[in-house]
Amino acid sequence: MNSAKIFKNGIIDENPTFVQVIGMCPTLAVTSSAINGLGMGLSTAVVLICSNIVISLMRKIIPDKIRIPSFIVVIATFVTIVGLLLKAYVPALDQALGLYIPLIVVNCLILARAESFASKNGAFTSAIDGVAMGLGFTLALTILGAVRELFGAGSLFGISLLGASYQPALLFILPPGAFLTLGFLMAGFNKIRNKKA
Repeated sequence: MNSAKIFKNGIIDENPTFVQVIGMCPTLAVTSSAINGLGMGLSTAVVLICSNIVISLMRKIIPDKIRIPSFIVVIATFVTIVGLLLKAYVPALDQALGLYIPLIVVNCLILARAESFASKNGAFTSAIDGVAMGLGFTLALTILGAVRELFGAGSLFGISLLGASYQPALLFILPPGAFLTLGFLMAGFNKIRNKKA
């Protein structure tokens, strides 16, 4: 599989959020703003890329019986590193994302890519898959967060766009707003994707 096809898969054909509908816990919980969506997406992408590379390099030496626990140990190592880096360099984002950073360990997107791709392909191809899937996940979370923040607070990335007279639709930054926004975005994304296909 060539790099262009892998990128198309990660961003469009097999988008983790809009097509595969995996990794929904952080998708719905932290995307009340665009910056939270971007931060969560990038954190997950870094873990995905690094774990894909390491799992791919170790795929021939990990016994089949302990493959899943081994994958989780590798993923947990990178989640810990990302968590510590966020605490040290971006404490406000770390506080906003809270518990959802450690929960990246059990994000089914990362374990699914480790099992279905990294354990069967070389390190370079697995790294590209990690970048593509991570980018697809980051774009989806950022778009979802941007829509919710725009309608729910009248701002984008914390910058007021709609002025003081705008009456925010608070539903968008509440949990039901996450489900409704995700549903509409998924419908639109899949309609465009199917039309192009």
